[in-house]
Amino acid sequence: MKKALLALVLLTGGAATTASAQVEIGLKVSPSVSSLAATSPPAYNFDKDGSLASIGGGLVVDYFFGQNYAFSTGLQLTSKGGTFTYNEPAITGSPLLKQKVRLQYVEVPVTVKLFTNEVATDVKLYFQVGGVVSGLTGGRINGDKYFTDFNAETKRSRSHFLFADFGLLGGTGVEYQLGQSTKVFAGVSYHHGLLNVDRFFDNTRKYNDVSIKNREIALDLGLKF
Repeated sequence: MKKALLALVLLTGGAATTASAQVEIGLKVSPSVSSLAATSPPAYNFDKDGSLASIGGGLVVDYFFGQNYAFSTGLQLTSKGGTFTYNEPAITGSPLLKQKVRLQYVEVPVTVKLFTNEVATDVKLYFQVGGVVSGLTGGRINGDKYFTDFNAETKRSRSHFLFADFGLLGGTGVEYQLGQSTKVFAGVSYHHGLLNVDRFFDNTRKYNDVSIKNREIALDLGLKF
């Protein structure tokens, strides 16, 4: 009898765990505005000079480990970049030089989504926090895949930047239940790059303390099923 009761308890617990664990998969599109936070000592005078508008998107996977709690990940394509200005100390009396940068990344979010109870019929709010791991797949400087420096050296534009990035992600939005297993969502998210993605000025030119980091604000629109 004891063995039968123990088996029943384990079976019931396993069923409850399976029932509470739910995976929702969907697609999203994310128009965004990004910029490059460029800083340096006064001699180089690095500074942000413009933003980049782009559109990305990809797969969304929400794994629920509670009624209102989910581990959220996926796979998405995104473009980041912007324009910055700087001085070239090797050129006496050099005016401010400018670079317009566009970087393409494949990204994997590693986040947690927290949902409220229904604030209206079939409507919930959500809050998302965590990180994003990004891999560089391409890059352009001033619209070109190759960049020629003032000293006539030509290199691939993407080689000027770190092959990967890691950032923090915070967002909020609203989710609406359309049917038994179909949901639509809309939200806004902020992506704060933590790594200095510059390789050219630091490694090649040997500029000291130059830092270029990604910043992005995105509108997240999607459908889960």
